[in-house]
Amino acid sequence: MKMVVYKCFYCNKIVKEEYVEKRVRCPYCGSKILFKPRVTNVKVKAV
Repeated sequence: MKMVVYKCFYCNKIVKEEYVEKRVRCPYCGSKILFKPRVTNVKVKAV
């Protein structure tokens, strides 16, 4: 099972994947715009 996190563009709340499969609207504010936040990668230099 793949864990995907979606966030609402307007209210910035996390929307569970099960809601996204059924609908494309945010269950909190009703917005149609959802996005997947990107994971930031940090490069570490060797000493």
